[in-house]
Amino acid sequence: MFVLELTYTAPLESVDEYMADHLGWVKAQYDAGVFLASGRKEPRDGGVILAVGNDRAAIEELVAGDSFSVAGVCEYRVTLFFATTVTAELAQLKESLPSA
Repeated sequence: MFVLELTYTAPLESVDEYMADHLGWVKAQYDAGVFLASGRKEPRDGGVILAVGNDRAAIEELVAGDSFSVAGVCEYRVTLFFATTVTAELAQLKESLPSA
């Protein structure tokens, strides 16, 4: 699983110019089963997305196609983590640590 942390690198007025395209891209990732949760950070200096998968290169390629990335109004920090402990509602997402 991945935590995708967006940090805006441009004024909010510039970010907002690309918001509709960004939200369309986000919806497409939900429809594809890649995103689990997403939202804005407070203060409003970016956002956070939880994504399924374990292929960093594929996730980095995915975020490079976000309109925010293409326009250069944000940077992504991509963090791979293993969800080894989850609630009952998220049992299907539970992961094991990779073997050494």
